[in-house]
Amino acid sequence: MLIYKILTAEQWSELDQTGTFEGAPIDLADGYIHTSTAEQAQETADKHFAGVKGLMLAALDAETYGDDLVWEVSRGGAEFPHIYNRPMLRSEVIWARGMPLIDGRHVLDFS
Repeated sequence: MLIYKILTAEQWSELDQTGTFEGAPIDLADGYIHTSTAEQAQETADKHFAGVKGLMLAALDAETYGDDLVWEVSRGGAEFPHIYNRPMLRSEVIWARGMPLIDGRHVLDFS
């Protein structure tokens, strides 16, 4: 199963150049890396990244994370995948695509 991390242009650049990403400020504050399922990603983009240009959607294989991936109840009672105890690695990214803003909303391409 694929899970998704939304990254700003700066965060993607850090991951792409260094090979590792410790997390966004909210990830560091919460103690884990926030990710979403395909069904959750659009709402995550709308709620937390409204109007932000240059975003990247990174696909990750949930099985890569083993016990470090914990499903926890969050927004609206839904379970979200959270990566604990480790950074996200560039080598773990299956694919990454830009998230263009069209009419004020991000377009996510999961194909």
